[in-house]
Amino acid sequence: MDPSRNTDPRRMLAEVGDQSDETEFYTPMPAGYTPGQCKYVVVFGTVMSGLGKGIFASTLAKVFKDKGLSVAPIKLEGYLNRDSGTLNPYRHGEVFVLDDGMECDMDLGTYERMLNQDLTRLNFATSGQIFSRVLEKERRGGYLGRDVQMIPHVTGEVKNRLRELAVTTEADVVFVEIGGTVGDVENAYFIEAVRELAFEEGPGSVCQVVLTYVVEPAMLGEQKSKPAQLGLKQLMATGIHPQIIACRARNPVTRKVREKIAMYSNVPMDRVFSMHDCDSVYVIPEMLRGAGIDSAVLDILNLSDKADPEREERERAVWNDYIARFRNTNHPITVGIIGKYTSLRDSYASIIQAVEHAGVQLGAKVQLEWIDSTDLLEQNVAQRLKHVHGVIVPGGFGVRGVEGKLACIRHVRENGIPYLGLCYGMQIAVIEYARNVCGMEGANSTEIDTDGPYPVIDILPEQKRIEGLGGNMRLGGHDIDLSPGSIASSLHGDSEQIRLRFRHRYEVDPQFIAQLTEAGLIFSGRAPNHPIMQILELPRDTHPYFLATQAHPELTSRPLAPDPMFVGLITASLDYSGSLNCSGSLNYSGADASSKVGFTQADMKGASSPDNDNAPQNQIANAS
Repeated sequence: MDPSRNTDPRRMLAEVGDQSDETEFYTPMPAGYTPGQCKYVVVFGTVMSGLGKGIFASTLAKVFKDKGLSVAPIKLEGYLNRDSGTLNPYRHGEVFVLDDGMECDMDLGTYERMLNQDLTRLNFATSGQIFSRVLEKERRGGYLGRDVQMIPHVTGEVKNRLRELAVTTEADVVFVEIGGTVGDVENAYFIEAVRELAFEEGPGSVCQVVLTYVVEPAMLGEQKSKPAQLGLKQLMATGIHPQIIACRARNPVTRKVREKIAMYSNVPMDRVFSMHDCDSVYVIPEMLRGAGIDSAVLDILNLSDKADPEREERERAVWNDYIARFRNTNHPITVGIIGKYTSLRDSYASIIQAVEHAGVQLGAKVQLEWIDSTDLLEQNVAQRLKHVHGVIVPGGFGVRGVEGKLACIRHVRENGIPYLGLCYGMQIAVIEYARNVCGMEGANSTEIDTDGPYPVIDILPEQKRIEGLGGNMRLGGHDIDLSPGSIASSLHGDSEQIRLRFRHRYEVDPQFIAQLTEAGLIFSGRAPNHPIMQILELPRDTHPYFLATQAHPELTSRPLAPDPMFVGLITASLDYSGSLNCSGSLNYSGADASSKVGFTQADMKGASSPDNDNAPQNQIANAS
């Protein structure tokens, strides 16, 4: 061999990476990036989708963040849509909106909640985005006359996206979740891209983790590993050789099954662990630590020297306090969620989490009652809502189920049942109030009735001008000016301005605002310098808790920082239920949640066992 010949793959690729007409190598590198400077953890799935890859990736990322390392997650989705904005919730669960307006997969919500950090559009990539970038580059002559191919050009673009994220975030570790299942046509090039990435970055730079599913047929009464073995075999045929395997199952995976999986995958037994169903996704960090998975990844990536054990212990103590309070909630209440996608809980994933966060802070054991709005009528609404102590009407689009929501909102308004409206839930509340309090018979939204006599909800003129440019959605984070002394302001510590995320196109028509406010409706949150109403409420002496917002506060609720509007709803629901024997009006002021409902921090922790079998079952089996 010629000793002068460069055999280091990283230097070789750096030299020829951009000379697409001269070499088969094509590895574009973002400015400031050097191969090997960042570590990567890549998470694959086999056997079936919905195993909880996002939960695993976000949880492991949280553990690494607890250790003092900087982390950045990214979800790679195989579908050709540029984003998730047009996807039906029945197809892919809720659409999660980032502060910068990116409409993305619900797993991004899991990342934000687990890591307690805001993400951007750099943390989400679809095949539509990747192919668009490749085709735009081809039109500009970026490939120097080469025929553009899946390998190396499309896979090169995937690697470029990962490295761009590493440079922008200055992350020590980038966590890559590949959507779908091994064997899917649409994610095959993602898998090939990370195989190339591992080669180019060099040994000790990429850790490959597989989530697989261990079946347990009821007729057999035992766990079977054959589907997992076949899935692993298919993955290994692509050139991916996993270093860690997480076995998803309903019950703890037996040693015998883990031995079989280890034998078929060449993965040591201590790196094949059981990731079985548990009472909350927030207990998984301790599951990973208990199995030694975090230590194994540190060893694989040569990052042990960067870990800060003292910081990790401090973070663990705070997190475990949350888990202890979650398991010790002892004030039962029922909250009804009135929507039209109630048959698929993933449609309201962030709402479920926000309710849990608020319930844990207040010591409330919240039972969610799912009510399909298409089944609600004026004649049956009282009976259907008989057992609930609070009501949430979430966001949505279209006509179906609207009359049921109107009947529900009228009932809770007239009977003093605590209410929180989100997005569409605010719009429907305005329509209901206009019809039944202001006497505007036939009041409606132009989304539902374009020729109604009172279009109290409409697209604003400035939005109509945007429509011709391809979209009129109000997306992402926006500031909200709060009225002093309002419930909304008190919930947020008497703040004058807050920031929430939005996803809607219809607004309260300014021409009806005066008539609505004269009749008693309060618009306590408005867009700065625009006639856009963003929060409404009823006075405290009229209703114990009637609040609605055009925003989606559930998107920014975190386990250790629950959203104040949800805290307010659960507070009012506890009072309405009488379970705390509260008297008098609710106190909305102050940061300490316990002061709002008149019970102590000790009461919040409760007296039930940490192993309480009645703890809410927030299983991860259906998470994507």
